[in-house]
Amino acid sequence: MASPTGTIDAPFGRMLTAMVTPFTDDGAVDYKAVRRLATYLVDEQRNDGLIVSGTTGESPTTSDDEKARILAAVLEAVGDRATVVAGAGTNDTRHSVELAERAAREGAHGLLVVTPYYSKPPQEGLYRHFSAVADATDLPVMLYDIPGRSGVPIKTETLLRLAQHDRIVAVKDAKGDLFAGSQMMSMTDLAFYSGDDLLNLAWLSLGAVGFVSVVGHVVGADLARMIQLHRGGDVDQALVIHRQVAPVVDGIMLSAGGAIMAKAALSMVGVPVGPVRLPLVSATEKQIAELRACLVAGGVKLTDA
Repeated sequence: MASPTGTIDAPFGRMLTAMVTPFTDDGAVDYKAVRRLATYLVDEQRNDGLIVSGTTGESPTTSDDEKARILAAVLEAVGDRATVVAGAGTNDTRHSVELAERAAREGAHGLLVVTPYYSKPPQEGLYRHFSAVADATDLPVMLYDIPGRSGVPIKTETLLRLAQHDRIVAVKDAKGDLFAGSQMMSMTDLAFYSGDDLLNLAWLSLGAVGFVSVVGHVVGADLARMIQLHRGGDVDQALVIHRQVAPVVDGIMLSAGGAIMAKAALSMVGVPVGPVRLPLVSATEKQIAELRACLVAGGVKLTDA
């Protein structure tokens, strides 16, 4: 795939943020804010790729029509200068195929397909599911391996089979098995992306091509610099940035969870994106106070102080 960013060995770019979905106070998707957020993430936070309608985008609570309109809004805003990847994964293969086809029609540059959740399919079911979605369009596919949410890991032997598919080109790893990931990188051409901000630097050290981040909403430019430094051989300075942003990772990822705290953080930096949808609930006053302290400790400039 020739991405809009000109990247060859990182098929979706290197610094990607899994975008939250802005809502109005009454719970509707705020498409104006979607475009504004996408522009901010690309122009100010140095993302060369964005994931829309992923977990952090609260995809289980958005309709298919909303997903299509969100994708179209992001493509309109930044599609000429960033790789826009559409979440198309569900626990229903037919529905996932439909989402993939619709994303392709809207002009997505790629697909993110998560492991089917809740139903806990066997590995053969995972293989057939991912293959069916990859067969549905001409778009490159990033698999999303996150057993903590899905209940089932993509095992090494299954990844090896899936790596033979021409359009399955990458893995967003939130499984955290660094050794298995390292083995896969040595055995296949799959591009690995860190899908867990706690392990970003560790994944880089093993050969990952980049990040699919949540904290990239507010420290994306720092993470992009960390990738650049590490790729240039300046591992010591990459470690400095890793330690600098660690409080931000702590504040966003280790308390109430990604979407809730990312939205709270964006509000603090002057990029309001509205509330979350049930069953998520907004951060408490205590959580917000703790998050503010973490952002300040991580060098994030706040506008609501």
